[in-house]
Amino acid sequence: MTTDDRSLAFARRPATTPAPEQRRENILADPGFGSHFTDHMVAIDWTEEAGWHDARLQPYGPIALQPASAVLHYGQEVFEGLKAYRHDDGSIWTFRPEKNAERLRRSARRLALPELGTADFLASLSELVVADRHWVPAGAERSLYLRPFIIANETFIGVRPARAASYFVIASPAGPYFDSGVRPVSIWISTEHARTARGGTGDAKCGGNYAASLLPQQEAMRNGCAQVLFADAETGTRVDEAGSMNLFAVTRDGALITPAASGSILEGITRDSVIQLARDQQIRVDERDVFVDELCDGLATGEITEIFATGTAAAITPIGQLKSPAGSWGSVDAATGPVTRALRDELTGIQHGRVEDRHGWLYRLDA
Repeated sequence: MTTDDRSLAFARRPATTPAPEQRRENILADPGFGSHFTDHMVAIDWTEEAGWHDARLQPYGPIALQPASAVLHYGQEVFEGLKAYRHDDGSIWTFRPEKNAERLRRSARRLALPELGTADFLASLSELVVADRHWVPAGAERSLYLRPFIIANETFIGVRPARAASYFVIASPAGPYFDSGVRPVSIWISTEHARTARGGTGDAKCGGNYAASLLPQQEAMRNGCAQVLFADAETGTRVDEAGSMNLFAVTRDGALITPAASGSILEGITRDSVIQLARDQQIRVDERDVFVDELCDGLATGEITEIFATGTAAAITPIGQLKSPAGSWGSVDAATGPVTRALRDELTGIQHGRVEDRHGWLYRLDA
């Protein structure tokens, strides 16, 4: 179910009752994360017969689905996450969106959904951001979070790939992902639950992976932790992911270690960017099996000097402490390490236009 990269023409149906300016300004002053949404959304329909068609910008609002819609019964859906950043001159940019388009296609292929071409993906982001440009906040740790997603919406409950689907993009102004801001967090090591397994959907960005993480996330929060560290499903000894984020550790000799993409780990775009920035700084990066005991023992002995997690929502989050039923390692009161801070400052500096974009990662949305 591939598609060529032709560019669709978007019909524009502006909202007749956009949010009042004062309400919008109040939201932008303290946006939180994922709680408020802009005035518009993008929608594109797909059928086996017609392919992608009826691309449109329309008012944000409910999606009409039949009770027998395939997505409700079999979870046939995929999504992406990326951000729009307002630079000091007022222009609006996003970060490596071609990579999001590529990953959305890979995820769609794994879930037997139609694949949207890069040109149409990029156009959909620009359509929404231009219409809702006043919703893009300014300042450090502020952005407009963009959520593209594809759902199967054929009215049919037989078990087969749906023959109708829809693509949407919605947007939400965002502040820091964690309530604590940019401070080290505690992570709970899940010993009872796995996120996914090799051969499953771990390298696809689909809702089922995240639904499976919610129960251990509740366990983490009961134990005073912000996120979950999952081990591999086969042995329970190798690091998989930290909730919805990729994990890195800094060793005593200054190397950076991170689990290799193995089919059960989502290949994060922030992860890939951090690896490149680290190598630019002559930091050795080892993509390999990383063991849970290696991290815990390393924190205890000083062999591991820093741990952090990466993802679109939180960028780079320092991890101060690991906890499990067996004990705890490190300290949540630890300061953010120098490698973590330097990589985070450079990454967010590029995204916000304050640091030179040497790799051409930025893409202007409002041009």
